Amino acid sequence: MKNLPEKFKKRMKTLLKDEYDDFINAVNGETVKGFRVNTEKISLEDFEKINIFGNEKIPYVKNGFYLDYEKAGNHPYHHAGMIYIQEPGAMAPAECAEIEEDWCVLDMCASPGGKSTQIKNKLGEKGLLVSNEIIPSRCKILTGNIERLGLKNCVTTCMDTFRLAKTFPEKFDLIMVDAPCSGEGMFRKDDVAIEEWSEENVKMCAERQAEILENAVKCLKDGGFIVYATCTFSLEENEMTVCNFLENHPEFELLPVNENVKNHTSDGVFYDGCTCENIHFARRFYPHKSKGEGQFMALLHNKNVPYENKKIPPVKQEKIDKSVFDFLDSTLVSYEKEKVQMYNGNPVYFTPDFEVKKGTAFMCGVTIGEIAKNYIKPHHQFFMAMGDNFKRKIELTADSTEIQKFLRGEEFETTCENGWAVVMVDGCAVGGVKVSSGKAKNHYPKGLRLLK
Repeated sequence: MKNLPEKFKKRMKTLLKDEYDDFINAVNGETVKGFRVNTEKISLEDFEKINIFGNEKIPYVKNGFYLDYEKAGNHPYHHAGMIYIQEPGAMAPAECAEIEEDWCVLDMCASPGGKSTQIKNKLGEKGLLVSNEIIPSRCKILTGNIERLGLKNCVTTCMDTFRLAKTFPEKFDLIMVDAPCSGEGMFRKDDVAIEEWSEENVKMCAERQAEILENAVKCLKDGGFIVYATCTFSLEENEMTVCNFLENHPEFELLPVNENVKNHTSDGVFYDGCTCENIHFARRFYPHKSKGEGQFMALLHNKNVPYENKKIPPVKQEKIDKSVFDFLDSTLVSYEKEKVQMYNGNPVYFTPDFEVKKGTAFMCGVTIGEIAKNYIKPHHQFFMAMGDNFKRKIELTADSTEIQKFLRGEEFETTCENGWAVVMVDGCAVGGVKVSSGKAKNHYPKGLRLLK
């Protein structure tokens, strides 16, 4: 049995009443794992033909499945970014709103990247995602996951939300606020969250969440949406935070979430003193009712009439060395020349329609590589995001000897012609090699390699 704090149990008993015993039994039960198919790398239909990780679908996520596979993170399909392992309840917030393909979306508290990568799969070629994480080490993890999935038109930033609001005022159609919280919804899988819980921490988290929401408002376009989410059950961090926000912002309204999410969640709680009559539109994901950990979510809409943002004058682009275009011409079948830019000293592939000031981003678009004396050393991200468009491809299967050698950082023999080539596993890019005289010289990053 979990050693749950007595004050927490008392609070949950008051909240859940007759459902309390079922909740406690669920918290002491087995955790539930899930994964999503990265539809920017492989279609859902094609993945289902090779799926070995579990066939039971998550009912509110079109490309989501419950995970039934040990050490999935070591599998070549994971290395190739075909899947993202994510707790099923945590997938629900990104399904609350109908996201349009050409939107600009901000994920304010994004690491490790589950909701960010889920949202990016909903955006089209014109859509753009900015993912922010305040802690540098976690921002590196976030960037690594976006890189592994080969996602284009993404920016990662590492700043507090006050600075974020100053950097990107009124830029986004939708903002995900997956706010840091007291973590009550994670008690089943995280004993540290139990040890760190206190009513004082709940109060502190609620104050921080209110501040983050205020900064989110400054980043949002008129007519835009905020998805507010936590992985906790406390009224202070959930319904009370939403109600206080709506009281302070009459230009916002609380909307119903998508039907699939509604059908697998419980209504928001109407508490004494609640001023939001439709607080039931907010949703609670309980482990005793649905397969997953605890979650809260609310869909907030800015009612102001959208207006056309003023046209931003084109940013004067840094001159791009001819060697960059020579490299791209020799490596790719095709590319859009206007998307080739310089950012923080490196060539990147990124939309010219969204300004990211120098020094602002941890990562901006797809890093093509490093320029060294008229020579381009390609970045791993370039292989992962642009692999489908490579002229030279080495096609391998997940059970081949060569793919295991590649993932261990070893070279292997190949009939591919000389030059930079992308390694594909069952049709998806997993990294790059430099081919010379029948040898594929490995360029898989050391930090990602399987142990020999």
